[in-house]
Amino acid sequence: MTLKSHDLAHIRSVVLAGHAGGGKTTLAEQLLFRAGAIPRLGRVDDGTAHLDYEPEEQKQHRSLSLAVGTFEHGEHEITVVDTPGYPDFVAEMIQGFHAADAALFVMDASGAVEAGLENAVKVGRSTRTAACFVINKCDRENANPSAALDALRAAFGNKVAPLHIAIGAADTFSGYVDLVHRKAYKFEGGQEVEIPVPADLADEVAMRRDQLLEAAAEADDAVFEKYLGEEEISDAELDACLHKGVRESILAPVLVASANKGIGLGALLDAIVRYLPSPEEEGPFTATGKAGKEVALEATGEQLLVRVFKTAADPFVGRLTYLRVLSGTLKSQTSVYNGTKGEDERIGQLLYLHGKEQEPAGELRSGEIGAIAKLGVTATGDTLTTREAGLALGAIEFPEPTLQVAIDPVSKADLDKMGPALQRMLEEEPTARVERSATGEQILRAVGEAHVAVICDRLKRKFGAAIATRTPTVAYRETIRGKAQVHGRYKKQTGGHGMFGDVWIELEPNPGAGVEFAERVVGGSVPKGFFPGIEKGIRETAAEGVLAGFPLDDFKATLYDGSFHPVDSNELSFKLAASMALKDGVMQSKPVLLEPIMAVEIRVPEQYMGEVNRDLNGRRGRVLGMDTADGMQVISAHVPQAELFSYATELRSLTGGRGTFSAVLDHYEDVPGNLAEKIIEASKKDRKEEGH
Repeated sequence: MTLKSHDLAHIRSVVLAGHAGGGKTTLAEQLLFRAGAIPRLGRVDDGTAHLDYEPEEQKQHRSLSLAVGTFEHGEHEITVVDTPGYPDFVAEMIQGFHAADAALFVMDASGAVEAGLENAVKVGRSTRTAACFVINKCDRENANPSAALDALRAAFGNKVAPLHIAIGAADTFSGYVDLVHRKAYKFEGGQEVEIPVPADLADEVAMRRDQLLEAAAEADDAVFEKYLGEEEISDAELDACLHKGVRESILAPVLVASANKGIGLGALLDAIVRYLPSPEEEGPFTATGKAGKEVALEATGEQLLVRVFKTAADPFVGRLTYLRVLSGTLKSQTSVYNGTKGEDERIGQLLYLHGKEQEPAGELRSGEIGAIAKLGVTATGDTLTTREAGLALGAIEFPEPTLQVAIDPVSKADLDKMGPALQRMLEEEPTARVERSATGEQILRAVGEAHVAVICDRLKRKFGAAIATRTPTVAYRETIRGKAQVHGRYKKQTGGHGMFGDVWIELEPNPGAGVEFAERVVGGSVPKGFFPGIEKGIRETAAEGVLAGFPLDDFKATLYDGSFHPVDSNELSFKLAASMALKDGVMQSKPVLLEPIMAVEIRVPEQYMGEVNRDLNGRRGRVLGMDTADGMQVISAHVPQAELFSYATELRSLTGGRGTFSAVLDHYEDVPGNLAEKIIEASKKDRKEEGH
């Protein structure tokens, strides 16, 4: 399919968002197929959908990545950006909102308003994205489009207003009533045929049309006065209010459909064209220019401004960069300036996207979405512009990943590949992090368990690096609560010179001050030349730990006496003597095991407060306070790190996907005695097996 050139008024871009299983991909697939943009109609359940082309998606029969498809409808060019509904892949959904001018929020007609839809609407509202709702799967078992509409209005307010109502439900769903023009349409033989409005729907049509009038009238003061005065509002006036109200996010109309059977899709396309904004109605776009000055650009302007909203790492073609032209024209085989990085980029062949399929484009004009391969420095969130303008858009904000797993290469060959593979993976995963922990482990932070699994699969498939995951080791510490004076003596006689070191060391707690070495030797019982060796012995032994192999911290070791041999003493002898003294002294100084305590902030809807608080108690958490912000309850607590590694998954389960949290290291505390014994025993066993 070759796209022809369209002016700004005839371009639409729409992100499909909602809870997993709502039928977004099937809906997009149908729209692309009807327009001839794809050669066959794929099915998600069969693993044949054009927009679910990654092997992991085909295997799991669900979307895991954003996918783009562009097609023509009449005189209009429409780009749909299909996004996953599963919460682990929220970054893909956020990227979709930065690509498109409008949103279609898709809901399963047989279900309630679920967390994925709530989160999508939250993102849409934060970006003031014009939107429509689609109650999909009206033909499936237990479907109740009327109840689904009521649920939407209860969850998001009366600005969510019905544009269509369903004729029938489940196996009797056959069409819809257009509430603007009070006409009914039935799907027969692959076509929508106008029929009389069913008599049994007369009361619902009147009630739902009034809901539509109430919401839409607020877009026009004169029409609103007529509504309050119970005057007749014409179809043309209502349509004009819808046109304005949707574009200004005053209301969000609700349509009904069955993507599987193709019912309601013609009306959906008409609504996209009629009510959702074109690029020239969006903006202005605010960017930062040279010297930090803000610049406002319209889509109709000639100044080049391009937003990079996604990066995909491909083992064959390299980096594939997804972009949206906000103003100006981006041409193939030219040079542009990355205003975010401050570097030039060479543009090769531009591409239109139809899922996995790509179509060469000579240029991408304002309002269009496309891609380009093999850019050098450009990453997700970057701005492409001209060097003269030097513009940069604000960064795309993503949630911080909270699930942590330790990662190890499966084999020596994987070890060699793992570093470069992780670096490439991070280019396409804005909600993943790789870092070294305090225990020296390599930690992968991700959004959830499914996110981790997909990252591991892609690392192996794309870059040949197989990694194994496990629970991270808690960064325990050791310290002392008492004092002791201890003797360390190292003596070894060989055929030649022997080794001799002899120290007396006083140990005492040093809260919050780390490891401190001091001396108060008098009379030269230990020459100063051996002091560095003694301090080294103290610090190296502390780093290895004494009680359970964890770093020993917050103590002071004072050398106060000792003896030496004029021939056999050397720095190594005194280092070993100091190490022996410290090991003995710690066990005499009330040693304790410390664990990291995290300052945690948890955000949940009020109805889950009881469950979340009970769960925190079970995790040895201490609630410090509660507050309210943005309609959510905010719990502040201190929780041991050992209890939080899988909390992202468990909190999601407790709250139906609605709870989020953040955690930062706050302080260390003594591990309770019974737990400390188990940790020490386990550590000793592990060290014995490792040969320590």
